Amino acid sequence: MPEHTFILNGESVTVDIEDDVRLLWVLRDVLGVTGPKYGCGLGVCQACTSHINGKAFNPCSVPVRDLRPTDEVTTIEGLPATVGRELHPMQEAWLEYDVAQCGYCQPGQIMTAVAKVRQAREEGREIGEADLDEIRNVCRCGTYHRIREAIVAGAQKY
Repeated sequence: MPEHTFILNGESVTVDIEDDVRLLWVLRDVLGVTGPKYGCGLGVCQACTSHINGKAFNPCSVPVRDLRPTDEVTTIEGLPATVGRELHPMQEAWLEYDVAQCGYCQPGQIMTAVAKVRQAREEGREIGEADLDEIRNVCRCGTYHRIREAIVAGAQKY
């Protein structure tokens, strides 16, 4: 089988797996990283949202062959290290605003929120209502109001 190397949560990893295996399964089944959740397998629900080179992406839709050795994949498990803390400020806001009910989609929600805040800041502005409206992660419990509040609060903390 072919080998695939990339950076996962700050550490270089190499997996020996077929080219067409989706990254979500490499993360979960081969590397034991269970934060990204399987929801739809099509990139629609976004429960698996993680970051690649600082941008949000859905590993359920990306074959492992598309990764380069220099690609940096960050999952919810590696998010706190990006700010050198035990929890990322967005995770703290999630707790403060009691967002999670079942919690299944929350890793993807948080990863999307962090990427959206980063995007707004790269454009020289703070996150606004229009940005929040663009977030399409599915929350089966329907805590959207608390999600929006937590994103704004989390953005103010970092």
